[in-house]
Amino acid sequence: MNEKLKRTPGLYLLGFMGSGKTTIGKLLADRLGWNFVDIDEDIEASQHCSISEIFDTLGEEAFRRMENEMIRQRVRAVACGRPTVVALGGGAAAQPANVELIEDHGVTIWLDCPFETVVQRVGQDSNRPLARDLKRFEELFHTRQQAYGRAQFRVEAEADSPDAVVEAILNLPLFA
Repeated sequence: MNEKLKRTPGLYLLGFMGSGKTTIGKLLADRLGWNFVDIDEDIEASQHCSISEIFDTLGEEAFRRMENEMIRQRVRAVACGRPTVVALGGGAAAQPANVELIEDHGVTIWLDCPFETVVQRVGQDSNRPLARDLKRFEELFHTRQQAYGRAQFRVEAEADSPDAVVEAILNLPLFA
């Protein structure tokens, strides 16, 4: 196993909405015998409301502050040696403060998924505030590609089989 991963056992899954971060993260954590957390689920639990409600009532800036604090809490646990697979929100990797937190405390993996697949999976889901307008959604997808591209590893997540994506992750050189 990669030395960095031994010191700080955190695997951070990033990618656009609908790329499979939560589904794949749960399966991966189970295969590794690690904990799994989803930052968006953490935020919803702490705020007792949905992400879309947070966006609608408090705005994206407030959400990003909550997201950063939740990532900070999870990184502390990883830094203390708690092995964890973390599914980050779709925009987390586009925030420099979040990137600084995770880069030193584990390994980042981009679940790369084509836009057409994302649209099939997400559509114009009203529970996803940034997916309500298809044109803006596509612009956001293309804008975030550069941020995702800074991940240490990239795995194609277009496959309909989450197990195949988990296998691809487990075959990365970081587990050798």
